[in-house]
Amino acid sequence: MQGSAPLVVGIDVGGTKTHLRALRGDTPVADHVRTSSGWRPHDPVAAAGWLATLAAEALPTGARPAALAVGGHACETPRQCEQIRTALQLHFDAPALVVGDAELLVPAAGLDKGVGLVAGTGSVAVGRLADGSPVQVGGWGAVLGDEGGAAGLVREAVRAVWAAHDHGEEPDALAHGLLDAFGVAEVPALGAALESAKDVSAEWGRHAPVVFAAAEAGSPLARAVIDEGARSLAALVGQLAARGVCVDDVVVAGSTVLAQSVLYDAFAAALADSVPGARPRPLRVAPVEGAVSLARSLV
Repeated sequence: MQGSAPLVVGIDVGGTKTHLRALRGDTPVADHVRTSSGWRPHDPVAAAGWLATLAAEALPTGARPAALAVGGHACETPRQCEQIRTALQLHFDAPALVVGDAELLVPAAGLDKGVGLVAGTGSVAVGRLADGSPVQVGGWGAVLGDEGGAAGLVREAVRAVWAAHDHGEEPDALAHGLLDAFGVAEVPALGAALESAKDVSAEWGRHAPVVFAAAEAGSPLARAVIDEGARSLAALVGQLAARGVCVDDVVVAGSTVLAQSVLYDAFAAALADSVPGARPRPLRVAPVEGAVSLARSLV
């Protein structure tokens, strides 16, 4: 009977938004989306408290989860995930699992193994070794990495425009688009505009549509930036393969790569060249489905 089935809760904490889904058997109990503002994954106690508050907001009064699984943005190591899971036990008397948000993709796609690749505001790829040990590559943030993600594409677009300027070239569609987006009058001012961002990933990443618009307008610089970002995403899969991860299926998610066919197609082509046999699979369901699947595995 559905009424006596255990209540399972899955939570996908993304870089921008968080999605909680709860089911009792096949019956939906809650489906709640909010911003990820306040998520502090490097403070386990604060992160657990944030998750508990989210559950209190979303679940019916008195509902007691039988199992809880969380995929957390910027949960980067098994140790960090375990610390958050341990802190969660102060709030929930139920089995819990905490993983990085990219680890939700493979179970969300209904697979037992493979690679989860995210290219949204940032970028990261994850998989597991034959013994179940997790492996993550990429995900170093907008300043140092996140190639192929929105923020990384904007950073590299500015670098390309600077290089063209230093070679004496006239500003093209990419340069003009970036100048308008950052509200500055000339190319040398773009550096200060980047450095003034308070939330680097979000503020850089929101200008990524400029890069794709410039490519559509015929900017060779913009197209080169997109192609290099695509090769970088494929290289993440190659790194996982070199470390022994099964890469036959690559489940792809993220607001940037799935919304921009020029990036996805360039990634698929680069993957075919660099990791033959790896099959890209766009995720067609919400990643929170992976969290629900993981929560069910705990019951």
